[in-house]
Amino acid sequence: MEEEKNGALDIRSIIRGAIEEFVATERAKAEPAYKAELVEERRRREQLEQRLNELAEENKRSRQMAEEAERNSAIRAELQRLGVSKVELAFRVVRDDIQRTEDGHLVARDARGDVPLREYLSAFVADNPELLPARIAGGSGVGPASKAPSSSGGLDLDKIRPGMNPEELERARQEISRLASQTLQGR
Repeated sequence: MEEEKNGALDIRSIIRGAIEEFVATERAKAEPAYKAELVEERRRREQLEQRLNELAEENKRSRQMAEEAERNSAIRAELQRLGVSKVELAFRVVRDDIQRTEDGHLVARDARGDVPLREYLSAFVADNPELLPARIAGGSGVGPASKAPSSSGGLDLDKIRPGMNPEELERARQEISRLASQTLQGR
């Protein structure tokens, strides 16, 4: 009987060893596939992280550009409101002095500290009256402007339309030609 027990134990250990060997072999077969899958998942995750970082940078640049455009627009609008005729020239001079505060207000940083946009631009225009339109047309040596007698034939732009009478069309063309030549001559 002991032989049977030893034989049964021997068979059990042989079966157990075979099963363990089979499981180890199957695990070894599946392991490269798992590793390849893990490597692929890591690569995809890194690509997604990289794309996410690129989108975050693009969003940051877009916001900065929008804020810059809004700041420039506000400066130009205020210069126009103050009556500056050479807005672009004035804008180029003051744009670097004006910054946005953390609370979103536009201020100019100068020797006095932070000055509100409107106050700073008002002082700038007052200090630079050459940016305003001329008060008196003409200058030294310019005589009074002579206006040509207007012999307007009653040209009304609203009356010019497709399919109008050929005679009226010809009169409109002549009037436009006359006005254009006067404009080119400086009258």
